[in-house]
Amino acid sequence: MTTAPGTAAPAASADTFDLIRRHLSPRLALTGSFAGRGATEVSGDGCRVTLSDGRTALDFGSYAVTLLGHRHPDVLAAVREQLGTLPTSTRSLANPVAAHAAARLAEYFQQALPKVYFGLNGADAVEVAVKLARMATGRTRVVAVEGGFHGKSLGALALTHSPLYRRGLLGTAVDVVHVPADDPDAVLREVRGGEVAAVVFEPVQGENGAAVLSVDVLRRWCADAARHGTFTIADEIQCGLRRCGERSVALAAGLPVDAVLVGKPLGGGVVPLSALVCSEELYAPLSADPFLHSATFGGHPLSCAALPAALTAIEEAAEHGGRLALALDAVLDQLASKHGELIAGLRGTGLLRGIDFTSPAVAGSVVIELAGAGLLVSPCLGRPGTVRLLPPLVSTGADIAEAADILDTAIGVAARRGA
Repeated sequence: MTTAPGTAAPAASADTFDLIRRHLSPRLALTGSFAGRGATEVSGDGCRVTLSDGRTALDFGSYAVTLLGHRHPDVLAAVREQLGTLPTSTRSLANPVAAHAAARLAEYFQQALPKVYFGLNGADAVEVAVKLARMATGRTRVVAVEGGFHGKSLGALALTHSPLYRRGLLGTAVDVVHVPADDPDAVLREVRGGEVAAVVFEPVQGENGAAVLSVDVLRRWCADAARHGTFTIADEIQCGLRRCGERSVALAAGLPVDAVLVGKPLGGGVVPLSALVCSEELYAPLSADPFLHSATFGGHPLSCAALPAALTAIEEAAEHGGRLALALDAVLDQLASKHGELIAGLRGTGLLRGIDFTSPAVAGSVVIELAGAGLLVSPCLGRPGTVRLLPPLVSTGADIAEAADILDTAIGVAARRGA
């Protein structure tokens, strides 16, 4: 059986789902088959993904990883060059690729936060940030925010608010209290006792349907924390790096944070990479003992080689991203006006947007229609009534218009079904 370039025969897709059922998860196979209508992903280019049956889909999902789309040529070139010289590190000798990547990241944030630790995913960055805060202060407690998501590894999971992710777990390794996002006095109440090591927040909560936290509240929290010797950590793993318009949402707002956590698109959508970027004070335990927290693949040469190319490409596309955000605002407003019986509200900022539907059933129906019609989005597991849109910076105005048409049709289908 012949297939179009970049596609696979139906039997190959069936084999993929069979392997997923047998060796990964039957439910994963079910959801993947449902989303792709029996097809699998086989290639990506820019903001489009090609499926095994030859269809293509706009990728406005990928959980914020593909800010630069798929296979950005400059990032690929940097990784290929490193692959041809030293693709892994001895971990005994000094590695210049990681050193230059750390310097580039500190420079990217204008040296406001000079120290860097590299991980592979967002939870890595959260784990080391909390660990350092506890060691640097000698305190045990952490303040996190209701609606926040910081990862699913055991330590990071304690900070994640939704109990959905803690089913079957009796406890977590970190003493965490969650405070309301709209309470200016919340942090002061917690830090007065002197036991709080850090306050951790997402300026824009991605998994909570792109909820934007009040800058005034965050400013008050930072001030109260600082007065009581508590570190403040901005988790921008999803909302940073121009996703929401700024290099750092917190730093651009003038918030005096001690750390910014970045990840997802940091590897250019090609390789996994995350980072803690922080002050000398927070980093002090690692300065004293660099082996206090380490990982075999932390600062991996291939990932670190991608970073300078990714940051350069992000900055080159930043102005275009601002125009895309305005176009996205316009089409979402039109959809909300047209489908007011199903759309309860719009959330988010920049290229991180959430559409609140009147129920999880409606949102689920829309997501199913979108996938089949050629638009990939990211559902919010902790807020199932919201559908998240994450357009890449490399999208065009025509892509935004196409996505709007697909959304319009999908919402219309949900309305007719009475979802």
